[in-house]
Amino acid sequence: MTGTPPPAGAPVTDTAPPASALADLVLERLTAVYPAAGNPFRAQEMVAYMKGAAPFLGIRTPERRALSRTVLDGTPRPDETDCAAIALRCFALPEREYHYFAVDYLRRHVKRCSSGFLPVARRLVTTVSWWDTVDHLAAHVVGGLVAADPALATEMDAWIDDEDLWVARTALLHQLRFKDATDADRLFAHCLRRSAHPDFFIRKAIGWSLREYGRTAPAEVRAFVTAHGSRLSPLSVREALRNL
Repeated sequence: MTGTPPPAGAPVTDTAPPASALADLVLERLTAVYPAAGNPFRAQEMVAYMKGAAPFLGIRTPERRALSRTVLDGTPRPDETDCAAIALRCFALPEREYHYFAVDYLRRHVKRCSSGFLPVARRLVTTVSWWDTVDHLAAHVVGGLVAADPALATEMDAWIDDEDLWVARTALLHQLRFKDATDADRLFAHCLRRSAHPDFFIRKAIGWSLREYGRTAPAEVRAFVTAHGSRLSPLSVREALRNL
Protein backbone atom coordinates (compact mmCIF):
# COMPACT_ATOMS: atom_id res chain seq x y z
CA MET A 1 0.00 0.00 0.00
CA THR A 2 1.04 3.57 -0.66
CA GLY A 3 -0.27 6.84 0.66
CA THR A 4 0.07 8.73 3.94
CA PRO A 5 -1.86 7.72 7.05
CA PRO A 6 -3.36 10.25 9.46
CA PRO A 7 -1.62 11.35 12.67
CA ALA A 8 -1.52 8.41 15.07
CA GLY A 9 -4.25 8.14 17.65
CA ALA A 10 -6.52 10.95 16.44
CA PRO A 11 -9.64 10.57 18.63
CA VAL A 12 -13.34 10.90 17.94
CA THR A 13 -14.14 14.52 18.73
CA ASP A 14 -17.56 15.60 17.44
CA THR A 15 -19.78 12.57 17.98
CA ALA A 16 -20.25 11.91 21.68
CA PRO A 17 -20.96 8.26 22.52
CA PRO A 18 -24.46 7.75 23.91
CA ALA A 19 -24.96 6.36 27.39
CA SER A 20 -24.96 2.56 27.48
CA ALA A 21 -24.58 0.19 30.42
CA LEU A 22 -23.50 -2.53 28.01
CA ALA A 23 -20.76 -0.29 26.63
CA ASP A 24 -19.61 0.42 30.19
CA LEU A 25 -19.28 -3.31 30.84
CA VAL A 26 -17.63 -4.15 27.51
CA LEU A 27 -15.09 -1.32 27.73
CA GLU A 28 -14.25 -2.17 31.33
CA ARG A 29 -13.48 -5.75 30.34
CA LEU A 30 -11.81 -4.85 27.07
CA THR A 31 -9.38 -2.33 28.55
CA ALA A 32 -8.35 -4.88 31.16
CA VAL A 33 -7.97 -7.91 28.90
CA TYR A 34 -6.35 -6.43 25.80
CA PRO A 35 -3.42 -4.55 27.41
CA ALA A 36 -2.50 -7.59 29.50
CA ALA A 37 -1.99 -9.56 26.27
CA GLY A 38 0.05 -6.87 24.53
CA ASN A 39 3.54 -7.43 23.16
CA PRO A 40 5.65 -4.26 22.79
CA PHE A 41 8.03 -5.78 20.25
CA ARG A 42 5.20 -7.05 18.07
CA ALA A 43 3.47 -3.70 18.49
CA GLN A 44 6.39 -1.92 16.85
CA GLU A 45 6.26 -4.32 13.92
CA MET A 46 2.55 -3.61 13.50
CA VAL A 47 3.09 0.14 13.67
CA ALA A 48 5.72 -0.13 10.94
CA TYR A 49 3.51 -2.32 8.74
CA MET A 50 0.62 0.15 9.05
CA LYS A 51 2.97 3.08 8.36
CA GLY A 52 2.34 4.67 11.73
CA ALA A 53 -1.41 5.02 11.25
CA ALA A 54 -1.98 4.26 14.94
CA PRO A 55 -0.20 2.79 17.95
CA PHE A 56 -0.71 -0.90 18.62
CA LEU A 57 -0.81 -3.11 21.68
CA GLY A 58 0.82 -5.92 19.71
CA ILE A 59 -1.93 -8.56 19.66
CA ARG A 60 -2.19 -10.79 16.59
CA THR A 61 -5.62 -11.24 15.04
CA PRO A 62 -6.35 -14.85 16.12
CA GLU A 63 -5.39 -14.08 19.72
CA ARG A 64 -7.27 -10.79 19.67
CA ARG A 65 -10.47 -12.46 18.50
CA ALA A 66 -10.13 -15.14 21.16
CA LEU A 67 -9.75 -12.40 23.76
CA SER A 68 -12.78 -10.63 22.31
CA ARG A 69 -14.87 -13.74 22.89
CA THR A 70 -13.78 -13.68 26.52
CA VAL A 71 -14.71 -10.01 26.79
CA LEU A 72 -18.16 -10.61 25.33
CA ASP A 73 -18.90 -13.85 27.17
CA GLY A 74 -22.31 -13.61 28.81
CA THR A 75 -23.11 -10.14 27.50
CA PRO A 76 -26.58 -9.49 26.03
CA ARG A 77 -27.29 -8.67 22.43
CA PRO A 78 -26.86 -4.97 21.80
CA ASP A 79 -29.36 -2.51 20.45
CA GLU A 80 -28.40 0.31 18.11
CA THR A 81 -27.48 2.64 20.96
CA ASP A 82 -25.17 0.02 22.44
CA CYS A 83 -23.50 -0.48 19.06
CA ALA A 84 -22.90 3.25 18.68
CA ALA A 85 -21.57 3.62 22.21
CA ILE A 86 -19.20 0.67 21.99
CA ALA A 87 -17.86 1.62 18.56
CA LEU A 88 -17.35 5.29 19.32
CA ARG A 89 -15.72 4.60 22.67
CA CYS A 90 -13.38 2.06 21.09
CA PHE A 91 -12.37 4.48 18.36
CA ALA A 92 -11.67 7.13 20.99
CA LEU A 93 -8.92 4.89 22.38
CA PRO A 94 -5.54 5.20 20.66
CA GLU A 95 -4.48 1.59 20.09
CA ARG A 96 -5.63 0.04 16.83
CA GLU A 97 -6.76 -3.27 18.34
CA TYR A 98 -9.66 -1.42 20.00
CA HIS A 99 -10.74 -0.12 16.60
CA TYR A 100 -10.58 -3.65 15.21
CA PHE A 101 -12.76 -4.85 18.09
CA ALA A 102 -15.35 -2.20 17.20
CA VAL A 103 -15.34 -3.12 13.53
CA ASP A 104 -15.74 -6.82 14.32
CA TYR A 105 -18.56 -6.01 16.73
CA LEU A 106 -20.43 -3.93 14.18
CA ARG A 107 -19.97 -6.56 11.47
CA ARG A 108 -21.62 -9.04 13.81
CA HIS A 109 -24.50 -6.77 14.84
CA VAL A 110 -25.11 -4.43 11.88
CA LYS A 111 -28.53 -5.99 11.29
CA ARG A 112 -29.57 -4.60 14.67
CA CYS A 113 -28.90 -1.06 13.44
CA SER A 114 -31.26 1.15 11.47
CA SER A 115 -30.50 3.56 8.67
CA GLY A 116 -30.03 6.17 11.40
CA PHE A 117 -26.71 4.53 12.22
CA LEU A 118 -25.12 5.81 9.00
CA PRO A 119 -23.76 9.04 10.58
CA VAL A 120 -21.99 6.94 13.21
CA ALA A 121 -20.51 4.77 10.47
CA ARG A 122 -19.30 7.87 8.69
CA ARG A 123 -17.66 9.14 11.87
CA LEU A 124 -15.79 5.84 12.20
CA VAL A 125 -14.73 5.94 8.54
CA THR A 126 -13.25 9.40 9.08
CA THR A 127 -11.52 8.62 12.39
CA VAL A 128 -7.88 7.46 12.16
CA SER A 129 -8.70 6.60 8.56
CA TRP A 130 -6.66 3.87 6.92
CA TRP A 131 -7.52 0.92 4.73
CA ASP A 132 -7.43 -1.66 7.53
CA THR A 133 -10.60 -0.32 9.17
CA VAL A 134 -12.23 1.65 6.36
CA ASP A 135 -12.53 -1.28 3.96
CA HIS A 136 -14.32 -3.50 6.49
CA LEU A 137 -16.60 -0.65 7.53
CA ALA A 138 -17.39 0.01 3.86
CA ALA A 139 -18.19 -3.55 2.82
CA HIS A 140 -19.76 -4.91 5.98
CA VAL A 141 -21.23 -1.98 7.94
CA VAL A 142 -22.13 0.74 5.43
CA GLY A 143 -22.90 -1.93 2.84
CA GLY A 144 -25.08 -3.75 5.34
CA LEU A 145 -27.01 -0.59 6.15
CA VAL A 146 -27.59 0.20 2.47
CA ALA A 147 -28.64 -3.36 1.72
CA ALA A 148 -31.24 -3.16 4.50
CA ASP A 149 -32.47 0.28 3.42
CA PRO A 150 -31.91 0.92 -0.31
CA ALA A 151 -32.99 4.53 0.18
CA LEU A 152 -29.53 5.10 1.68
CA ALA A 153 -28.05 4.61 -1.78
CA THR A 154 -28.68 8.30 -2.41
CA GLU A 155 -26.36 9.02 0.51
CA MET A 156 -23.68 7.06 -1.33
CA ASP A 157 -24.23 9.38 -4.29
CA ALA A 158 -23.25 12.23 -1.98
CA TRP A 159 -20.36 10.35 -0.39
CA ILE A 160 -18.78 9.61 -3.77
CA ASP A 161 -18.21 13.35 -4.24
CA ASP A 162 -16.87 13.93 -0.74
CA GLU A 163 -13.52 15.68 -0.39
CA ASP A 164 -12.47 13.06 2.16
CA LEU A 165 -11.00 10.28 0.04
CA TRP A 166 -11.97 7.62 2.63
CA VAL A 167 -15.63 8.61 2.43
CA ALA A 168 -15.44 8.41 -1.36
CA ARG A 169 -13.63 5.05 -1.11
CA THR A 170 -16.43 3.79 1.13
CA ALA A 171 -19.00 4.75 -1.48
CA LEU A 172 -17.03 2.84 -4.11
CA LEU A 173 -16.70 -0.27 -1.95
CA HIS A 174 -20.05 -0.45 -0.16
CA GLN A 175 -21.49 -2.88 -2.75
CA LEU A 176 -18.58 -5.34 -2.61
CA ARG A 177 -20.74 -8.10 -1.13
CA PHE A 178 -23.95 -7.38 -3.05
CA LYS A 179 -23.34 -9.82 -5.93
CA ASP A 180 -26.64 -10.13 -7.89
CA ALA A 181 -28.13 -7.30 -5.88
CA THR A 182 -25.49 -4.86 -7.10
CA ASP A 183 -26.85 -1.64 -8.56
CA ALA A 184 -24.61 -1.79 -11.62
CA ASP A 185 -25.64 1.59 -12.98
CA ARG A 186 -24.73 3.24 -9.69
CA LEU A 187 -21.46 1.31 -9.42
CA PHE A 188 -20.38 2.27 -12.93
CA ALA A 189 -21.45 5.88 -12.41
CA HIS A 190 -19.46 6.10 -9.19
CA CYS A 191 -16.39 4.66 -10.88
CA LEU A 192 -16.58 7.20 -13.68
CA ARG A 193 -17.27 10.04 -11.29
CA ARG A 194 -13.94 9.53 -9.51
CA SER A 195 -11.97 8.07 -12.42
CA ALA A 196 -9.69 11.09 -12.61
CA HIS A 197 -8.91 11.12 -8.89
CA PRO A 198 -5.12 11.03 -8.45
CA ASP A 199 -4.96 9.08 -5.20
CA PHE A 200 -3.89 5.42 -5.16
CA PHE A 201 -6.64 4.41 -2.72
CA ILE A 202 -9.42 5.74 -4.95
CA ARG A 203 -7.97 4.22 -8.11
CA LYS A 204 -7.46 0.90 -6.37
CA ALA A 205 -11.03 0.96 -5.03
CA ILE A 206 -12.44 1.57 -8.50
CA GLY A 207 -10.63 -1.47 -9.83
CA TRP A 208 -11.48 -3.59 -6.79
CA SER A 209 -15.20 -2.78 -6.94
CA LEU A 210 -15.30 -3.62 -10.65
CA ARG A 211 -13.31 -6.83 -10.16
CA GLU A 212 -15.65 -7.99 -7.41
CA TYR A 213 -18.75 -7.29 -9.51
CA GLY A 214 -17.01 -9.07 -12.38
CA ARG A 215 -17.35 -12.32 -10.42
CA THR A 216 -21.12 -11.96 -10.86
CA ALA A 217 -21.34 -10.14 -14.19
CA PRO A 218 -18.07 -10.56 -16.11
CA ALA A 219 -19.49 -9.53 -19.50
CA GLU A 220 -20.89 -6.29 -18.08
CA VAL A 221 -17.59 -5.36 -16.44
CA ARG A 222 -15.60 -6.15 -19.57
CA ALA A 223 -17.99 -4.03 -21.63
CA PHE A 224 -17.72 -1.15 -19.16
CA VAL A 225 -13.92 -1.22 -19.17
CA THR A 226 -13.83 -1.49 -22.97
CA ALA A 227 -16.12 1.51 -23.31
CA HIS A 228 -14.52 3.69 -20.65
CA GLY A 229 -10.98 2.38 -20.24
CA SER A 230 -9.51 5.62 -21.54
CA ARG A 231 -11.06 7.46 -18.59
CA LEU A 232 -9.82 4.96 -16.01
CA SER A 233 -6.31 4.85 -14.61
CA PRO A 234 -4.09 1.91 -15.64
CA LEU A 235 -4.26 0.70 -12.03
CA SER A 236 -8.08 0.68 -12.07
CA VAL A 237 -8.17 -1.18 -15.39
CA ARG A 238 -5.59 -3.72 -14.28
CA GLU A 239 -7.45 -4.42 -11.06
CA ALA A 240 -10.84 -4.60 -12.79
CA LEU A 241 -9.69 -7.16 -15.36
CA ARG A 242 -7.38 -9.20 -13.16
CA ASN A 243 -9.65 -12.28 -13.03
CA LEU A 244 -11.53 -11.78 -16.30
